[in-house]
Amino acid sequence: MTTKQVQKFGHERRKKSREQDTYYKVVVSLNSLAWLSLLICLILFHFARPEMVSGVQQFWGIEGRTSWSAEYIDALVMLLQACLVTSLVTMFLRSRRSRRKSDRYGVNLFILAGISSLSLVTLNAAALS
Repeated sequence: MTTKQVQKFGHERRKKSREQDTYYKVVVSLNSLAWLSLLICLILFHFARPEMVSGVQQFWGIEGRTSWSAEYIDALVMLLQACLVTSLVTMFLRSRRSRRKSDRYGVNLFILAGISSLSLVTLNAAALS
């Protein structure tokens, strides 16, 4: 690319800092959204699981839920699927835009995709049994 072409089209994008790059901001936003959805999944899991019925509850005859909540499980599965898709899309976008030797691929996305897929497999295995 000659100097005249660079002047014609404005600044060269390789010299633009990451904080000013819209593409980078979108990738970081998607990454944050995926982790936030995993956090919401943990909250849904807490409310979906059966309640622990203690000895005091049994003594006083207080009923506790001893089965999984189907509504929360359905929402949990959908949100885990969305989390997995978002992390895979973010991985793809990051791979398309690695332009510096110092750019890292994003190990956190692999961890997030692993947690999401393992959770989906576990929930599906538990539903089948």
